[in-house]
Amino acid sequence: MKNIKVIIFDAYGTLFDVNSAAEKCKQKIGEKWKNFSNYWRITQLEYTWLRSLMKRHKNFWQITEDSLDKSMDKYSIDVSMRDELLNLYKVLSTFPEVKEVLKKLKEKNYKLAILSNGTPSLLNELVKSNSLTNIFNDIFSIEEVGIYKPASKVYDIPIKKYQVQKKEVIFLSANTWDVSGGGNYGYNSIWVNRCNNTFDKLDYKPKHQVKNLNEILDLI
Repeated sequence: MKNIKVIIFDAYGTLFDVNSAAEKCKQKIGEKWKNFSNYWRITQLEYTWLRSLMKRHKNFWQITEDSLDKSMDKYSIDVSMRDELLNLYKVLSTFPEVKEVLKKLKEKNYKLAILSNGTPSLLNELVKSNSLTNIFNDIFSIEEVGIYKPASKVYDIPIKKYQVQKKEVIFLSANTWDVSGGGNYGYNSIWVNRCNNTFDKLDYKPKHQVKNLNEILDLI
């Protein structure tokens, strides 16, 4: 963790709580809201990987809509809730510690960036709605290269922009496949393991894992 110049964050599931949209509708959805939300997320990710493999790209918002439609069918959610859920997904909440930690890292003069599957407009809206404007030096989207994580072209984006070595980058994600993607690429990948999950077997094991972003302050 020495000579670090850039700290890069995944967005969905790392900074922003992907379950917060469905949670805000849990009174309408009922007890199945969390299973529904998890299914929506898993389907969303599967569609990013499948479309990358098929070379049939759709942007992240279109994939979010498609995966929601399947999930609503699966869990018999009334179609009248579709627009409400989509609008809430545009303004997902951050996890509790995120804002304070980002401010402290900003004060330490690291370059801070987001590297995400999300479209530029979606990411900018999330940053704005959570009062994180002026925190990040850059918000990088996979739309620059037209393929989803964990393709190496995605992890190339910040390296080319900042002209730094891979070992000078810390990359944080709550998604194990993303941690492995960044780590196999050459980043110092850190797993944000909020839910005490088990790591994947993908030829990479992170040197560090944290329960939340507060623990990053001790590592660096």
